[in-house]
Amino acid sequence: MRVFRGFHHPGIAPASALTIGSFDGVHRGHQAMLALLDNEARHRAVPSCVLTFEPHPRDFFAMRAGKPEMAPPRVATLRDKLAELERCGVRQTVVLRFDQALAALQPEAFIERVLVRGLGARYVLVGDDFRFGARRAGDYAMLDAAGAMHGFDVARMQSYEVHGHRVSSSAVRAALAAGEMARAAALLGRPYAISGHVLHGRQLGRTLGFPTLNLRFGHARPAAQGIFVVRVRGLSEAPLDGVASLGVRPTVEDAGRVLLETHVLDWPASLGPAGGYGRLVRVELLHRLHEERRYDGLDALQAGIARDVADARAFFERI
Repeated sequence: MRVFRGFHHPGIAPASALTIGSFDGVHRGHQAMLALLDNEARHRAVPSCVLTFEPHPRDFFAMRAGKPEMAPPRVATLRDKLAELERCGVRQTVVLRFDQALAALQPEAFIERVLVRGLGARYVLVGDDFRFGARRAGDYAMLDAAGAMHGFDVARMQSYEVHGHRVSSSAVRAALAAGEMARAAALLGRPYAISGHVLHGRQLGRTLGFPTLNLRFGHARPAAQGIFVVRVRGLSEAPLDGVASLGVRPTVEDAGRVLLETHVLDWPASLGPAGGYGRLVRVELLHRLHEERRYDGLDALQAGIARDVADARAFFERI
């Protein structure tokens, strides 16, 4: 999959079958839409293309209003979103910066500048609640009429349901916030996971007897927070069992920086003590043990981690 920041690049395909959205989490509803998009792209002999936004439009409007807490928690980092889009067979993704200029763009101008001239749309697939342009004034009827004028087909996909419940990014966020990891996995079609390169940290975990793999979550408000039973992929042929903390480390830092710190229960001797640094790993969050806790000092933190390790081992013995 080719990825472009903006659409002013000579490498962008001159024609495409296109869908538009934030695609946070790339859940089963998104996957169904992308499968339909791929089929239509093949029928028209053009590449499939996703137009997505960074930051999330609601992030932008929340920051502009001075109320960052109004932004939705983020399900996936941009890295993970792009990886899932590629896994779904998308040929081209255009990441458009959502800023004041884009927010003020009238629907007609968005169609002409972005869809027609920028991306050469031959087919546009949208969700049943799709709105676009300044003040969300553009809707499906306007897009359909513009398609007839500019020569692209427009289709709308109805909501995707699992067991009678609509699949949406909001539903995934709600499941993650509640620690319902099995529910989140059912909505996503896979275990919820976070990937990234292992970073050097303060070595506090090693000092406490529980060394960790540290990944940064590039958003201030992750949809999931707490202590989790996890599996780590990317360090060995078989996945490694572990326990992880996702959050702001209130006992030792509480600086607002979100980290995923994973302790592998049985570290392979073949990797050596520093064998994880710089490696690209994927951490699957299988079960939430509890929310983040502020411990009364490092001794209490060490004892708390030991309990979490024991609970994680018990979890794996049950499955």
